[in-house]
Amino acid sequence: MFDAAIFDAAFRVTPGLLRSLGTNDSTEAFPTSVAGMELSEWAPSERIAEWLRHSTDLLLQHVSDFDEEDSRWLGPYLEIVNPPIWEIAHAAWFAEWFVLRQLHGQPPIMDKADAFYDSAKVPHITRWQLGFPSPQATKDYVRSVTEGLLKVLEDNQGLDSTDYFVMYAITHYDAHNEALTYTRQTLDWGAPTWEGHQSPQEGLAFAGDHKVDGGTLLLGASRDQPFGMDNERWAHKVQVAPFAMAAAPVTNADFAAFVHDGGYTNPTVWSPEGWAWRERVHATQPIYWRGSPAGWEHKRFDQWFPLEDHEFHPVVHVSWFEAEAFATWAGRRLPTEAEWEMAATTGKDQPRQPWFPWGNRDPKRSEAALNTETKGTVTVGAKSDGDGPWGHRQLIGNVWEWTASVFNPYPHFEPDAYRDNSEPWFGTRKVLRGGSWATQHRYVRSTFRNYFTPDRRDVIAGFRTCAND
Repeated sequence: MFDAAIFDAAFRVTPGLLRSLGTNDSTEAFPTSVAGMELSEWAPSERIAEWLRHSTDLLLQHVSDFDEEDSRWLGPYLEIVNPPIWEIAHAAWFAEWFVLRQLHGQPPIMDKADAFYDSAKVPHITRWQLGFPSPQATKDYVRSVTEGLLKVLEDNQGLDSTDYFVMYAITHYDAHNEALTYTRQTLDWGAPTWEGHQSPQEGLAFAGDHKVDGGTLLLGASRDQPFGMDNERWAHKVQVAPFAMAAAPVTNADFAAFVHDGGYTNPTVWSPEGWAWRERVHATQPIYWRGSPAGWEHKRFDQWFPLEDHEFHPVVHVSWFEAEAFATWAGRRLPTEAEWEMAATTGKDQPRQPWFPWGNRDPKRSEAALNTETKGTVTVGAKSDGDGPWGHRQLIGNVWEWTASVFNPYPHFEPDAYRDNSEPWFGTRKVLRGGSWATQHRYVRSTFRNYFTPDRRDVIAGFRTCAND
């Protein structure tokens, strides 16, 4: 993904849509395999059109509870958020620029749109100071861009890269939709008005380690995958030693033990950089935890719940520094991204499957918490049908997982059409893998690399650990 506040132009439901969105428990609507498929086979134009409508609807649902005079259209200035009135229009502008204007040569839909929404030219701090069009005009602009994209999907006028760049734009919408989800948590605005359900406490705990054989791993996306980001490309050989990785992410109960044992006041379990961060922000527990006479509570959007009600859910909204400190305290370590990908894509005596741990096809609901359907995290023992080839659970969905790896380019890296998607951020961020409950399944896969600075706690991120060698 991208830093939604600073790097905003990057890669960066209704029941009737369920089949096309890959959210039911039947495999009839899914390709049998995405490996070795062209984009047109995995996502023909009709499916891309449905995804476009869906991603646009989600974008507008994030502001559907705002009236025309609502102060939330701008919201307060923070380095880690954007004004919603800017963010939804920026996502549409990006799609218009790449597909309708650059590829199809159409004139701008809105006057001065470039001056408002081009994140490369509009510094983050100034986005609260611009005289934006009205909220209604902004929503109309978003819908107009989508209508324009639907028209060129129906008739691409011989420009056969249209589907690819519309798909590119959809992933950008999906990234901003997830960013707006955790923006609403950051600013205490309550949950968006999506359809969905709160998942029951199924599965509860799921603990222990699963061993993964070492060997040669093809790390990254292969040319026979129908879609991917520039930083995933291309698959290359790396050697991975045998390792044992936790079967599930670290839970709230696990992390509470670290807090109770003085983890936040013990500098010996923190790296020097992590301890300096903890001192700077005065962290004494995860950002959305608070003490009460009855014990710890944690916040979901704008509501507080006893932590014990969700003790078997993964700890979430923790920084990389906090994840690293916990792992050190526990006598363990964070996995490298190569280890994480090996657990997700390889198995004993079976072909590499680079799309999802359960195989190279879209997910079933029983396999992963994705697509905002659960409206929050689920227990770490849930979604057992999605177990990976070595037995790990929830490698995809529920929470993004911090890894030990620095975000660096793969060999033979080539930037995407949007050249600032990845290259400016190499060497400065940590890699996360797997997606969260708020991630769209069309956005993530086992080779997908998310990346954030190690101090970020607003992201829907948790982690799992490995045994020390």
